[in-house]
Amino acid sequence: MTDRLHEHNRRAFLGATLALAAIAGTSTRLLAQGPRLAPTPECKPGRMTPAQTEGPFYSPRTPLKANFRADAKGEPIVLEGLVLGTDCKPLAGAWLDFWHADSSGEYDNSGFRLRGHQVTDAQGRYRLETILPALYPGRARHIHVKVRAKEGGRILTTQTYFPDDAGNARDSLYRPELVARKAGAQLAFDFVLVA
Repeated sequence: MTDRLHEHNRRAFLGATLALAAIAGTSTRLLAQGPRLAPTPECKPGRMTPAQTEGPFYSPRTPLKANFRADAKGEPIVLEGLVLGTDCKPLAGAWLDFWHADSSGEYDNSGFRLRGHQVTDAQGRYRLETILPALYPGRARHIHVKVRAKEGGRILTTQTYFPDDAGNARDSLYRPELVARKAGAQLAFDFVLVA
């Protein structure tokens, strides 16, 4: 009788353990996906990316550079996306000039560390390989950018922000429509401007 009771209890325990493992596996997959973030605003004809302040740390005449990782130590990130006209068509050859603080919240004001410009490819795509900028007093993590469709064209000056950043709520310049969206391990943001 004791052996039968022991075997029954063992089977019940194993069954309950397998059921819990299945539930936990499903929960883990759901948690791994994380909450779905709202995408950057859909391109609609006539709607542009909002402009934002240039700030005090802009430097003109940056080098052609799409990879800032050798400039400073920090957590590597990729920001990529498209430059679109207000007609929602990709803009080949658009100019983007990026700059941001290092992992200590400092800007390089004497050189071109974490600064550089690039040009979109034939499909209007850009890709910036860099490091995660630091939070610093009064500001959320952000990357500054100037974007221009063509030589001599109007320049859009703006910033892009990071999803779920603790500093977003306390930054008076923060705008949710300027938050990059998560795309796997990368961040994506499309800039829309007058061509």
